[in-house]
Amino acid sequence: MKQELEIGGTRALARSLLDLCRSRKLMIATAESCTGGLVAAALTDIPGSSDVIDRGFVTYSNAAKHAMLGVSNDTLETFGAVSKETATAMAVGALEAADADLAVSITGIAGPGGATPGKPVGLVHFAAAARDGRIIAREFRFGALGRSTVRQRSVLEALKLLMELARGPAKPAVKRPRAAPGRSRLRAPRTPRRTAGTRRRTSRP
Repeated sequence: MKQELEIGGTRALARSLLDLCRSRKLMIATAESCTGGLVAAALTDIPGSSDVIDRGFVTYSNAAKHAMLGVSNDTLETFGAVSKETATAMAVGALEAADADLAVSITGIAGPGGATPGKPVGLVHFAAAARDGRIIAREFRFGALGRSTVRQRSVLEALKLLMELARGPAKPAVKRPRAAPGRSRLRAPRTPRRTAGTRRRTSRP
């Protein structure tokens, strides 16, 4: 029953994220290790997701993280695959390799094996990067709850990170000077921005 509620919550969050990104014309890319593509699957399971999802990378091995996302060998050797540094490099690498505005990455130890000193089963690192330079990195220690549970909870947290970035940075209130009577306000010209609707697509589910 609990697992069914978690799955239902994940689907609702995925739908809300897609709606928000669609309204703000944002595209998403994913970079996954321990979840093996479950974040991308949760998003693309919803009809119409093709106007928001650009692509997903499943980089299970260190070699794949390096080849597909540009994670440096120095980062992998110094900090390990399951680390804040690697997760951040994965998110940034996915953003650079994709036609996307937001990217999220996951790397962790789902279990039942794979634990090392200081890195227990259930340890998962997340990172999310935005085209405007914002980066969020988080660490969760879910515990030895079982491989499936750790992976499902990781999907939920990844969607939350994307939602946080998609909402955008908080804008401080700025008092604007009133225009003098009888004078029109000058408006700065806007630079046209490519929208999600103008991107080329080869197929649509």
